[in-house]
Amino acid sequence: MLSHEGFSQQLTWNAGLFSFFDNTEFGKSKVKIPQTMAGVMLIPEAGLTWDTIHEVNFGVNLMHEFGSSKPVDKFYTTAYYCYDSNPFRFIMGAFPRNMAVEKYPRLFFQDSISYYRPNLNGLFAEYRQGDDYFNFWLDWTGRQSPTVHEAFFLGFSGRYDIGIFKIQHFDYYFHYASKMNPVVDEALHDNFLSLTSAGLSLSDSFFPGRLEASAGWVAGLERARADNTGWIRKNGLLVEVRAEYKFIGLFNTFYTGSGLMQFYNDHGNDLYWGDPVYRASTSDRADIYLDFIRSSKIKLEITYSLHLLEGRIYNEQMLKLKVNLDGRVKK
Repeated sequence: MLSHEGFSQQLTWNAGLFSFFDNTEFGKSKVKIPQTMAGVMLIPEAGLTWDTIHEVNFGVNLMHEFGSSKPVDKFYTTAYYCYDSNPFRFIMGAFPRNMAVEKYPRLFFQDSISYYRPNLNGLFAEYRQGDDYFNFWLDWTGRQSPTVHEAFFLGFSGRYDIGIFKIQHFDYYFHYASKMNPVVDEALHDNFLSLTSAGLSLSDSFFPGRLEASAGWVAGLERARADNTGWIRKNGLLVEVRAEYKFIGLFNTFYTGSGLMQFYNDHGNDLYWGDPVYRASTSDRADIYLDFIRSSKIKLEITYSLHLLEGRIYNEQMLKLKVNLDGRVKK
């Protein structure tokens, strides 16, 4: 039983809903498949907060895919501790992925990761001051068994602003080992990927809305140990531009350089969680989006994307709804 003496405590809750429709039309592409992903997630959570800086939270993520005969297609457990005392934050357990790696570009995590891998299992530590931050995280994604590869991510990211100028860095190391007692020997894969960029961010005082632009160097190292491939180096240039005014926005991403994901044909999305378009040496994606509703509790956004890839133009349509009813203690 918890005592009221010595510290203050409060029960908290959070009720979330996330629904998505994502239709990718890549009919003749050699690097990405056409598919439609659609579903809804119900995300209830409850917890206990004490001394305003400590939280223990428990919940579930119940995912139903549109068209499925099952009431629940995927079930994810949420249980974590959070220490949040500005400027430090520490989280450990199974917690929503967007609490740790939401800022990572699609180069590292494609859109479908948020649909089918909504939780991060591990830890996250961050130091932040305003828009500046530095963090470290671990995500254990595979517990070795006869059917599951041992796998985990280690990552670091940060941002530092100097006036309107910004410097950003994102990276991760992905360890992808074999299954337990495999029938056929499999090479252990090491996959390093990083992006260091510089750019500018203009606030309302300079631009009536939001305007951001950055250019950065992509560096990748990967190998299959038992295959004696040695380290395979990948390099490229990534340019991102975002412009928003009121409820409409444009986000353009251009990449040129080495085709990434060397062993994709062997392991596919099990080994690579980034967008497969980066397997091509050059790609450009332009997202045009409209926020029909944008508030602290509800966000409804529709996006139409044009992909210039392999000398063709492909398109994608997305509709996403996020509802967040928060009963947490406000710090």
